[in-house]
Amino acid sequence: MADPQLQLVAQRIRSFPDFPTPGVLFRDISPLLKDPNSFRAAISLLANHLKKTHGGKIDYIAGKWRVGGLDSRGFLFGPSLAQELGLGCVLIRKGGKLPGPTVSTSYTLEYGKADLEIQRDALEPGQKVVVVDDLLATGGTMRAACELLGQLRAEVLECLSVVELTSLKGREKLGAVPFFSLLQYE
Repeated sequence: MADPQLQLVAQRIRSFPDFPTPGVLFRDISPLLKDPNSFRAAISLLANHLKKTHGGKIDYIAGKWRVGGLDSRGFLFGPSLAQELGLGCVLIRKGGKLPGPTVSTSYTLEYGKADLEIQRDALEPGQKVVVVDDLLATGGTMRAACELLGQLRAEVLECLSVVELTSLKGREKLGAVPFFSLLQYE
């Protein structure tokens, strides 16, 4: 890992064995969020990847807000990345959290079932979107986000995350949608 920005990001990821259950190695991004230089480096690296890969062809960043802002972390990356790229950010949230007419989808989690939704007027057909989250694990939530965007007939250019847990094979659930992560862990 020669890139100093990537090293700075990687140094801020902590590991907690047996959390939240025995046998799980939890990758904690809290120190990354606490350090403005590391957070800025993560956003810069993601933005540079998107500029190089898609140029000016992105219309929006879609950020996933699975739960309220006090309890989730992925929502911090969507608006920050959109701001860095001079784009708007559309919200994808847990069911029942968005006002007005919405489109929703259900998906399976390791521990049950969940719903995601997006406002029906969030995007126009054909608009190009990148989905961003802090971490890709099993891929169910990200795949559901792509399905929602597909219901609005938006074009998902790519999905990306700061951390990818490769042993869980989440990127396989995304099918043909390209995926990029800054850091990969087993």
